[in-house]
Amino acid sequence: MDSAIELQRNTHEEIERFEKALADILSRPQVTHRANLIAEHKASAILDRMHGRMVSLNAQYMDDSGPREQELEQLSSAPAPDDLTDFYAKLKKVKDHHHKYPDGATNGFSLELKGLLEGGAAPAEEGVEVDDPFSRLFSGEESFGRYVDLNANHTEYNNLKGLGKRFLPYLQYLTILAEVGAPDATGQLGAELGEKTRFSKEYETCVIESTFYLSNLYNYLLSFVKRTRPLQPHAQQQADAEAEFDKLWDQNQIQGWDASGSGGPTNGAAPTENIWCEACQRHYAKKTVYDAHLTSKKHIKAAARAEQNPTPAANGSTPNPETQATTSRKHIKTYRAALLTHLLGPILKILHGTLLETKANVERRFSLTAHERELELEEPEVDIAPVTTGDAAEEAPAMEEEEEEERIYNPLKLPLGWDGKPIPYWLYKLHGLGVEYRCEICSDHVYMGRKNFDRHFQESRHAFGMRALGLPNTKHFHEITRIEDALALAERLKREGRQEIHQSETMEELEDEEGNVYNKKTYEDLKKQGLI
Repeated sequence: MDSAIELQRNTHEEIERFEKALADILSRPQVTHRANLIAEHKASAILDRMHGRMVSLNAQYMDDSGPREQELEQLSSAPAPDDLTDFYAKLKKVKDHHHKYPDGATNGFSLELKGLLEGGAAPAEEGVEVDDPFSRLFSGEESFGRYVDLNANHTEYNNLKGLGKRFLPYLQYLTILAEVGAPDATGQLGAELGEKTRFSKEYETCVIESTFYLSNLYNYLLSFVKRTRPLQPHAQQQADAEAEFDKLWDQNQIQGWDASGSGGPTNGAAPTENIWCEACQRHYAKKTVYDAHLTSKKHIKAAARAEQNPTPAANGSTPNPETQATTSRKHIKTYRAALLTHLLGPILKILHGTLLETKANVERRFSLTAHERELELEEPEVDIAPVTTGDAAEEAPAMEEEEEEERIYNPLKLPLGWDGKPIPYWLYKLHGLGVEYRCEICSDHVYMGRKNFDRHFQESRHAFGMRALGLPNTKHFHEITRIEDALALAERLKREGRQEIHQSETMEELEDEEGNVYNKKTYEDLKKQGLI
């Protein structure tokens, strides 16, 4: 597109369509945690695209001597009569472009917007599993951002020097982090460790080779916060926290860390000096070692090289002593560890609730068997309805009608009928569904309506309660809901059963071969004795 004005107009249109799509995403209520997180990631991606368009648009407006001014001057000048040369030249460029790219997309922005809203997932085919890009954001242990996975950091923590043979359980490790992130917490991370451990290379960061415990913990938690809260300005928050730390560090007001270049005494021991050599760019733990290295060839060559090529200040002027002191304090070996500890404080406060939920989940999983854990992992995930925007709504009007039907107004909390809608109020009163029937045998379960109450006597809940009492679930116990009444009825039935047996034995008469008449009991006794 050669027209600068048309390019600006098109950019304005794209920004407005981005804003409309963003409003559609954020205004739609999300039921589940997963759906809400996916919506936030889509909104974050749209905001990034909008920011890029705005930066490009601002650059076009600020270019006073570019093609935009030339085109404005050309449009504002008086046109020559019947001069269509410029029009045909532009028409020829359009035809040449489409002739060169016959299969090129004519509506690339709609495809871009559709890809953002659908997450880049291709349409599903039968028997083909669709790759969801959002499912790759979290591991299985994180459960789509509900919990943190600090098992690797926990292992690094237990391997720190100075801990000795003490092994900290994973639950206790989560408790320590949650206590540091509590809203009313005053302590800092690593306060339970000694200075020897906190000042070690494994605890902080080795810039030359690789990162260790504290840096790994910071990188993971910052990444987790960005993945679970994509709409928050994390970069600005970290920059503000780092600026606050530098101010406190220069004033030597960081709790538990010495910014003066010499560590405080530990258990009555002599202080560590930590002298920095600007020429050699390294630390020296003691003054004697520092003095000895001043006469070495390596230091002499480095000092001569520094004198020949002095490092200028940021603005080209000679740095003052105060700036040099600040720079030297930043070279203290504990600076990086203190900075990461300070930056982790706000992150742990943000994740305080997540840490508590993770701890509860770990305790719950400890009580599960291996089979129960496998069943938990195999539980199917609930499908989420796709987000529709103004462009997508034209293609799927039926989906919007279904969503409107799902929003049912039911202030009286009436039962739902076969069609999924509340039944009429007169039918609710006719069947007496507002009357409660409580059954003590069913663990005080409440049945609404006489019909549901009569039906429950043949259901599994009531039958289980009768078996627990050692009683048969027969018609004799119909309408009996109290345990005391059921036991009394069972005892009464036993007594009546004994009386019926006695009456049948005494009232029934039998006749022998000689015509003698006996009752049933006497007849059976004589027959057993062989007298009949």
